[in-house]
Amino acid sequence: MLYLQDNKITGPIPASIGKLHNLYAMDLSKNWFHGNIPASFGNLGRLSELYLQENHLSGAIPADLAGCKNLLALNLSSNILSGPIPDGLFGKLNQLSWLLDLSHNQLTDSIPDDVGSFINLKSLNISDNNISGRIPSTLGSCELLQALRLGGNSLEGQIPYSLATLRGIKEVYFSENDLAGEIPEFFEVFNCLEYLNLSFNKLDGPIPTKGIFANATSRLFLQGNPSLCTSTKSLHFPLCSMGHSGRKNRVAVYVLAIVLPSVAVSLLFALFLKKRTRKDSRLMHESSKEPRIRSYNDLSKMTNKFSSANMIGSGQFGVVYKGSFPDGEGQMFAMKVFKLGQSGASKSFLTECRALRNIHHRNLVKVITACSTYDPLGNEFKALVLEYMPKGTLADHLHTKSRYGCLSLGARIGIAVDVASVLEYLHVWSVPPMVHCDLKPSNILFDDDNLARVGDFGLAQFLHGFSSYGGHQNSTSLFGPRGSVGYIPPEYGMGSRISTEGDIYSYGIVLLEMLTGKRPTDELFDDGFTLHKYVEDALPQIGDILDTDLSREIVGDHSSPTESQEQDNETEVQKCILQLLNLGLLCSQEAPKDRPNIQDVYSEVLAVKEHFLSCCAKKT
Repeated sequence: MLYLQDNKITGPIPASIGKLHNLYAMDLSKNWFHGNIPASFGNLGRLSELYLQENHLSGAIPADLAGCKNLLALNLSSNILSGPIPDGLFGKLNQLSWLLDLSHNQLTDSIPDDVGSFINLKSLNISDNNISGRIPSTLGSCELLQALRLGGNSLEGQIPYSLATLRGIKEVYFSENDLAGEIPEFFEVFNCLEYLNLSFNKLDGPIPTKGIFANATSRLFLQGNPSLCTSTKSLHFPLCSMGHSGRKNRVAVYVLAIVLPSVAVSLLFALFLKKRTRKDSRLMHESSKEPRIRSYNDLSKMTNKFSSANMIGSGQFGVVYKGSFPDGEGQMFAMKVFKLGQSGASKSFLTECRALRNIHHRNLVKVITACSTYDPLGNEFKALVLEYMPKGTLADHLHTKSRYGCLSLGARIGIAVDVASVLEYLHVWSVPPMVHCDLKPSNILFDDDNLARVGDFGLAQFLHGFSSYGGHQNSTSLFGPRGSVGYIPPEYGMGSRISTEGDIYSYGIVLLEMLTGKRPTDELFDDGFTLHKYVEDALPQIGDILDTDLSREIVGDHSSPTESQEQDNETEVQKCILQLLNLGLLCSQEAPKDRPNIQDVYSEVLAVKEHFLSCCAKKT
């Protein structure tokens, strides 16, 4: 067995692994491997488990994997694999019984007909690719399937009636395709079916009325099909017209959604697959059991009817409440309720959902679930339920010290490292890459262990496309300005493209604010005099511009044995601060081309942290 998951191993996967002919299981997931999957893996005839998900692997799926005839589980998801699924591969891997996951890649062409070879397979996931064509009728041979996920592609045609044989299916996810025709009635008699997502297709005709369709549950998603109708009022769809012919002249439908579909299934499935649970994710049971989807009434009760006493924050697009799960031993959560009357709020909800379902990092605020429904008065309601961050925000710690206490220099350096780590993940390793677009101290929060977490992805943007050498483009065609005053890069105000350089600028301003204790919107800064200029004019002298707490820390009693050692220590601390100030200035340069990339920034703050810990930490 070879288990190297959850590290930061870089470079290509060595082809020499293919010589380990007795290898039974291999897990290289959640690393930074790039390049192709070695064709030599086809020599591993005894391999039963292969996990390569969440890397940066590119190129085609090698046809040589057909040599792994004893595979029971294969996971290649969340890479940048491209091209068609090799002909005949599925037929050769017909022993797969646990899992086949090819989701979140860039695979093209159609699903091969030999997918019907998986007669023992329980979970098939090919969602979020560029797959086209029809759903193969041969899938009806996979009678043991419990989860079938083909959403987020360009599949067309009707849902094949051969799927009526999948009587043990629990989850069906066909959202965001171009499927047409009527909803097959066989879904009514699937007694095990717990989740059915057919949203955002081109389905038409009457909605079935039995089984999972009998009630408006949080596990049925049909919105985004503009020609559906119903014969019952319970689903909140328009009634079918008299003499309905089946597929013509449909009435436009309203949204049916209690939970945003693509978000809920992707997040919950990702959580289900996670093998290890951090202490800060205690809202999930140790068995990785999915959290129950919450209705409007549930969320209202758990926040004391959204009382002002439970409100802990408010922003441009939403209000944040705290609440507790009644069945979770009082465990707290935070809930962001979107101000749907505010222009752009609904889009912000969709953006944040889409962003959070694709990213996983220890320094990100994790989402628990999402809710999209109507309140008892018929008003649209959208909310995200998130981990509760009890230790406030970076803005609180910098500017409300009487309540939250002071941050030491070591703590500030650690925060700088954690936030840079998040940006490196978003810009370089996330698939697809992403720009946060609203990095600021109030969006950096602290958990029970004082670990910094970046939140609020309501303005985030995915970068479109990857370059020929395996990297990604650093800008997207959406234009600014986007972000918060003081932290928005100047080019966004002039109509420039959203870019990773914009996040770098915001990071630089946050770094300067952490060290000076001054907001970029401070009344001191006016008529072209900025926080950047304030620091630039003072250097290399830093005494007059530092946050008063840092100044006291530098000149305080270090309990050094000798005056000479004390002075040496003070000098080293000043060097660390000066290095960070210079980095903040470099990141917040006016011209995007003059700013460093995030990998250089991350390396620099890591070097500062290592120097501080080796020379200064015990003395400050």
